[in-house]
Amino acid sequence: MSDTAFSFRRRRVRGSAERVVRFLAGRLALSLVTLWLLSMIVFALGQLLPGDIGRAILGPLADARAVAALDHQLGADRPVLVQYAQWIGHLVRGDMGQSYAYRSPVAPFVGHALLNSAKLGALAFVIVVPLAIAAGVWAALHEGRWLDRVLMIVGLSATVVPEFVSSITLILVFAIWLRWLPSEAGYPDDASALTALRHLILPAMPLVFVLFGYIARMARAGTVEAIDADYTRTAVLKGLPGRVVLIRHVLPNALMPTITVAATQLGYIVGGLVVVETLFHYEGIGSLIYNAAMAKDFPMLEAGVLVVGVVYMVANLVADALIVTLDPRLRLGGTP
Repeated sequence: MSDTAFSFRRRRVRGSAERVVRFLAGRLALSLVTLWLLSMIVFALGQLLPGDIGRAILGPLADARAVAALDHQLGADRPVLVQYAQWIGHLVRGDMGQSYAYRSPVAPFVGHALLNSAKLGALAFVIVVPLAIAAGVWAALHEGRWLDRVLMIVGLSATVVPEFVSSITLILVFAIWLRWLPSEAGYPDDASALTALRHLILPAMPLVFVLFGYIARMARAGTVEAIDADYTRTAVLKGLPGRVVLIRHVLPNALMPTITVAATQLGYIVGGLVVVETLFHYEGIGSLIYNAAMAKDFPMLEAGVLVVGVVYMVANLVADALIVTLDPRLRLGGTP
């Protein structure tokens, strides 16, 4: 390779890396702005919840002076803007505040709940993503046939069933009637991996049902579009085997939108599990947020919702990074 060609290639690689960095930096900046707006919305909604913080902690029969003194001690009687500035300032420094209900730091509760939800969400994610992508690609390869219709109808039917309906059905069938699996997702901290899996598999299934049809339809649509694309026809005309065309040309282009959808749903299955965690008595981030709202434990509520927002932000950034890796048009500055 000549020095000129080598220099040109090096400049092209450097320019490609710079475009990727700028692209991801822009997405990160947008995500941080979104997270800041979310913090204001969460704080405002927390202030709008009915009831008095001191009264909720001390009980309905507590003396009004004791309630007022506790409100003053907690800073609940200060102006809203002052409360928000103090709260966001502590949060930026890594201090999530003190729980009103437990009178202890919020961070350990949120961390424990997030870890539990991550375990449940990861199990559902590992099950549903390969299964849904395989079903979507298989349906696209048999477009218009009975197998395509059956897969799409099953996926759509599973998606529209509410989580509480599928959860109750699974509990009745597998936990009460057949007694194959426990009805509660909680397990001891020293439990083996097999025991943890046995407790988590049942609550993971409603999430699999909800996400299967959505991801499968995205994979099917992307595969059908990629099969009809010009680059696929060119690869076929060159005489490449069907398997090579599918792996090298169809799937990398077909799965890019599916990756975005799957990453977005990863944020949902970690942070949007209120119904599932409540029905299966699981101490995750969803049930933590619900219980904090019921107890008017604003520091716990606000920290929990913001952590869920961070999960969504990270999931979308991971999706952007994967898309940039798979799509050369973004790396080379073309139009995606």
